[in-house]
Amino acid sequence: MATENASQVLRDARRIVVKVGSSLVTNEGRGLDDIAIGEWCRQLSFLTRAGCEVIMVSSGAIAEGMKRLGWVKRPHEIHELQAAAAVGQMGLAQMYETKLRENGLGSAQVLLTHADLADRERYLNARSTLLTLLKLGVVPVINENDTVVNDEIKFGDNDTLGALVANLVEADALVILTDQRGLFTADPRKDLTAQFVHEAKAGDATLEAMAGGAGSSLGRGGMITKILAAKRAAGSGASTVIAWGREPDVLVRLTQGERIGTLLVAQTQKMQARKQWIADHLQLRGSVTIDAGAVKKLRDEGTSLLPIGMTTVDGNFSRGDVIAIRDTQGLEMARGLANYASTEARLICRKPSHDFEKLLGYAAEPEMVHRDNLVLTRSIN
Repeated sequence: MATENASQVLRDARRIVVKVGSSLVTNEGRGLDDIAIGEWCRQLSFLTRAGCEVIMVSSGAIAEGMKRLGWVKRPHEIHELQAAAAVGQMGLAQMYETKLRENGLGSAQVLLTHADLADRERYLNARSTLLTLLKLGVVPVINENDTVVNDEIKFGDNDTLGALVANLVEADALVILTDQRGLFTADPRKDLTAQFVHEAKAGDATLEAMAGGAGSSLGRGGMITKILAAKRAAGSGASTVIAWGREPDVLVRLTQGERIGTLLVAQTQKMQARKQWIADHLQLRGSVTIDAGAVKKLRDEGTSLLPIGMTTVDGNFSRGDVIAIRDTQGLEMARGLANYASTEARLICRKPSHDFEKLLGYAAEPEMVHRDNLVLTRSIN
């Protein structure tokens, strides 16, 4: 990618996930750094006023919990680490609430586990919540739910969580703020010939070797997790910037097109990756058949599939499963992610959206399959 195009990656981004690490948030473990957090929140306010939607993924709960509990050394017992996380989350949420409020922004605490994002129904629920918060102008502050999860505490990298969130909300960019300037060709502390990497392709295998290798002591919880996170984020089309978190106005300058840190460019267009995953799905748990009017709208107008256009529902599927969409001849014409389980779909089949609450007891999405989650698999004459 040309330099001028690379500078456009963040300038054109409208939905950005920002991840900050523990060492930055807690000033190297000494407790929450209110000045630094306040500075990032000021920049987030600038971004939102410029029309961006921002999500913060923040580490720091365990370190803050240790300070509040008076612990000098990080404990080894999982239950003690989980207790520290529970105590620290109170301070972390309070700090972000205060600093974001000072800058005219509302905040919401969202605790996630990797299991939340692996299960498709919980994935969609989390996605709906986050997108609703963004629509309301609220900044979600996300952390791994360390009080119930062992993996983050034992091997720890909220970098991966940041990438999963970027995929979840289909972000344009992931910004990982760290205590390093970015990626070097080798460890600059050991190799004086190490060169700074200004830009590379996300997912390039050589980057992992530069970062120290997947299992090295250098990489564990360090730069390697950021390289792998960028690779994961690129799967949904999000490019990643790895930059020093204390660089003055780092977020503002990035979104203004300045080249700071290491840019890892995604090679996949945002919507292509998502729809390719749907199209390639091998296990279909069910299908819906639609009438001629719905066929025309999906084929010619690229609309969402509304339940009123469905004639039958087959199979046993859950919310978030990939289902087939069949035409009047029973032939598959599209696939998509179901917003409703099969039992619910049968109740709202042929019904308008204003009847959903009466039929289901609640009102969720008006679509059976949203157009962003739908891909045509066969053209129809």
